[in-house]
Amino acid sequence: MAAQFSDSGVSFLYPENWSLERDEIEGGWLVTVQSPATSFLMLCMRHDRPTPENLAQAALDDLRESYPELEAEPGATTLAGRLAHGFDVRFFLFDLTNTCWLRTFRSREGTVLVLWQVNDLEMETHEPVLRAIGASLQIR
Repeated sequence: MAAQFSDSGVSFLYPENWSLERDEIEGGWLVTVQSPATSFLMLCMRHDRPTPENLAQAALDDLRESYPELEAEPGATTLAGRLAHGFDVRFFLFDLTNTCWLRTFRSREGTVLVLWQVNDLEMETHEPVLRAIGASLQIR
């Protein structure tokens, strides 16, 4: 069964056995959907409207602070019918390769950042789920 998140014109489906947490942040809000393991998807809505490029770079810089040896390359994905640009990122944590995709785009409500992350052990089972969550994303 799927649960649904909906707020400020943003909606998506996610597995009902995954947890969801929503927080207010400076300039907007943030929602995280966590698998029963370590994989997760985070969506940030920034009503203060930083440029998508600046938001993607800031997110990459934040990751680089924690994982200075990460590898990143530009990437693009279609989310909510919009071309979203950002980075494909890989880093090591606890002897596992973690893969993270971060994408940004503009909406009527603000600038959106979507980040999803999975490690080697969960790639086969959770990457398709994370991609399905992303495919279900709708923004008016």
